Amino acid sequence: MAVALQADMECYFGARKLARSTTDGKSSVVMFYIPDAGIRFKAPFAGVDQDHSDLASLLALLEFIDSNQKYLTKQTYQLYGDNVSIINQVNGRVNVREEFGHLMAKTATYRDKYRFSLEWIPSAENSATDELLD
Repeated sequence: MAVALQADMECYFGARKLARSTTDGKSSVVMFYIPDAGIRFKAPFAGVDQDHSDLASLLALLEFIDSNQKYLTKQTYQLYGDNVSIINQVNGRVNVREEFGHLMAKTATYRDKYRFSLEWIPSAENSATDELLD
């Protein structure tokens, strides 16, 4: 009996700084893209800095995966982002910034719940940001 191997669902996340802050304090756009599902998400965000915005983008992706399990049938996820600082913090390669401790704890909870791998890709290969601010 042959067993079919199920491929990881690829997901991309990222954030980009706005040219200028909005009147309500939004300073960046958080984004994610799930090609297999044809889902692209963008939302303005009041990030403290680039790391905060990218972490918010990752959490938005993970929360989407969590709340849409009946539509996202893959068992494992391969996540890609272009912020090496956030990826190294989530993967335990560097110490977590103290102010992001509670956000990293949420990320760890999702990692325990859903098997996902997290890898860095160059910004030019991050398809979450392909159609930025259209």
